[in-house]
Amino acid sequence: MKEQMHREYPAHPIVGVSVLVFKDNKILLVRRGHAPSQGRWSLPGGVVELGETLREAAQREIREECHIEIEIVKILDVLDRIFRDADGRVQYHYVLVALVGRYRAGELRADSDIEAAQWADVSQLARYNLMPEQQALIQRALGEL
Repeated sequence: MKEQMHREYPAHPIVGVSVLVFKDNKILLVRRGHAPSQGRWSLPGGVVELGETLREAAQREIREECHIEIEIVKILDVLDRIFRDADGRVQYHYVLVALVGRYRAGELRADSDIEAAQWADVSQLARYNLMPEQQALIQRALGEL
């Protein structure tokens, strides 16, 4: 019997991946379809499933959300994403591993847990109102590619 994972008010942190996918001078961005950050532009990613490696999770999430295939280039960083409710209780707690990937194949289209997906020119990122830590990750990745 599969144990039910509670993303909201979890019993423990949830491990996830955040993927910086590059194609030419563009990066893949998605508009979130669910809380937290619903409706906000973000880096794609999701939760690592039991028995799955970080790289496999990153490739699966991109395939499910965006219908493209990627190659993982490197692990960039590990981030803590903790959201508290008005009473100070932990409502969401993710430990995200940020990976850098490169586009390989497929036609980009939104599916699964997202409202939209698009290739964003890295010089135009201000228009997407990304979270500051995501902007910093993108700049760091660009400097290391």
